[in-house]
Amino acid sequence: MASTGTAVVIGASMGGLLTARALREAYQKIVIVDRDALPESAAARRGVPQGRQLHVLLSRGREALEDLFPGLTEDLRRAGAPLVDLHGEVSWHNDAYLMRRAPSPLVALGLSRPLLEHAVRERVTALPGVEIRTGTEAVGLATSPDRGRVTGVRLVDGTIPADLVVDAGGRASRTPVWLGELGYPAPAEEQVRVGVTYVTRTYRRHPGLIEDLLGAITNAVPGSPRAGIVAAMEDDRFAIALSGMLGEEPPTDDAGMAEFAGTLPLPELTEILRTAEPATDAVKMRFPATVRRRYERLRRFPDGYLVVADGLCSFNPIYGQGITVAALEAQLLRRLVTAGTDDLARRFFRGAARLIDAPWAIAVGTDLRFAEVDGPRGPRVRFVNAYIHRLHRAATADPVLGAAFLRVVNLVDPPTRLLAPGIVLRVLRGFLRRPSPTAPAAAPPARIAG
Repeated sequence: MASTGTAVVIGASMGGLLTARALREAYQKIVIVDRDALPESAAARRGVPQGRQLHVLLSRGREALEDLFPGLTEDLRRAGAPLVDLHGEVSWHNDAYLMRRAPSPLVALGLSRPLLEHAVRERVTALPGVEIRTGTEAVGLATSPDRGRVTGVRLVDGTIPADLVVDAGGRASRTPVWLGELGYPAPAEEQVRVGVTYVTRTYRRHPGLIEDLLGAITNAVPGSPRAGIVAAMEDDRFAIALSGMLGEEPPTDDAGMAEFAGTLPLPELTEILRTAEPATDAVKMRFPATVRRRYERLRRFPDGYLVVADGLCSFNPIYGQGITVAALEAQLLRRLVTAGTDDLARRFFRGAARLIDAPWAIAVGTDLRFAEVDGPRGPRVRFVNAYIHRLHRAATADPVLGAAFLRVVNLVDPPTRLLAPGIVLRVLRGFLRRPSPTAPAAAPPARIAG
C-alpha cells in the first residue's frame, strides 16, 4: 500500500512512538504531539513519572521491538543494557519456592525506561515524514459536520488536520470525555483496585554480587502483600524495586528499606542493600487500580480515530506487561494499515482485545488471590491459583515447569499451556515430592510508614 495522508499521534511516550512506527507503513506524514519538552538524552521526564521506576521488558516484548526496529537489541546492548536469560540468570522465588534455574531462549534486556524510550524515539524521528511537536497539548477532536469522522486534533495553539488521529496519551486518556462531547457513548470500564505502591532505587554492581546473576524476584502472597525485584541495567547498576499492595507502603530511607526487604524471601535483595553503593535516591510511586476500557464492545465509534496502549488497558506494573502489550498492538496496527484503513477502528479494537485477554487474565487472576481485592472469583480462578501454587513448588526441582511458567509470564505461550497434560503430570509428580530447600518464608510484615 502506498503511503498517503496524515496521521496525528497524541503522546510521545512508548505507546505513541510505537504507534508512529506502525503507521509509517500507510501514512506519508505523521505528527506526534506531546506537552513535555523531550530530553535530548536518556533522561526521565515529567510526563512519564513511572520512568524513574524499575522497568522489565519481557522476552516477547524485546522480540516485538526488534521486529519493529531491526537492530534495536544490539543498539541497546552497545549502550550498556545487558542481555538476560530469564530462566538461567535470574533467581525466581515464587510463593517462597526457589525455581530451579536452567538455560533458556527467553532473553530480555536489562535497562531503564529512559534508555529504552530514548533509543526508540531516535529510531522513530529518523523515519521520513515523522515530526514531533513538543510543548503543546491536545484539548479535543475536530470532526466532520455530522461528527461521524474525526478530521484532526485541536491543540491549545491551533488544529492539525488529519486522516487518522490516535490517542496514545496513556492512563490519563481523555477519549472517554471527548467521545461524550461528540455524542458517543464511553466504553465500559473494568477496574481491579490493587493499591500498589512501589519504590525504586539503583545501586552499583560489583563482581560476585548475588553470585553474578542478573536478577532476582519474589512475589506478593496472601498474608504478605509485599514483593521485591532486582534487575541488572545499563551503567553497571542494579535497580531494586520494593512494592506493597493493599496499603503496604515501602519506605524510602536506608533503614526502612532494609527492614522491609528483611520480610521478603529474597536473600539477593538484602545482599545488595547491605553491600552495594547506592547510585540514586529512592523514588516512590502509587498505582491505584488496573483499568481496562472495552472499546471493542462499542457499537458506535467515529471513523478516523483510535485509542492504543495504556488508554485501552493499564496493567498492574508489578507484572511488567505494559510495554510488551503496546509493542504487540503496534505490530497488529502495522499489519492492519498495510492491508487497508477501511473500518480500521473495529478491526484494531477487536484484535487488540484478543492481545490483551491473556495478560489481563494473568494479572487479574493473580491479584484475586488476595481476599481484599474486589472481583469475581469463580471456580476457574480459584482452581488456577491453587494449581499455580503447586506448580511453583514442583518447579523447585523440575526446570521444565519453570520454563513453562516463564513462557506464559513472558506472553510467549497462552496461559492454557500450563494445563497441557504433560505439564499437569509433572506438577502432580512434583507436588508429591518434598520440595528442595528454598529461601526462608517471609516474616509477618510490620506496617512501616513511607
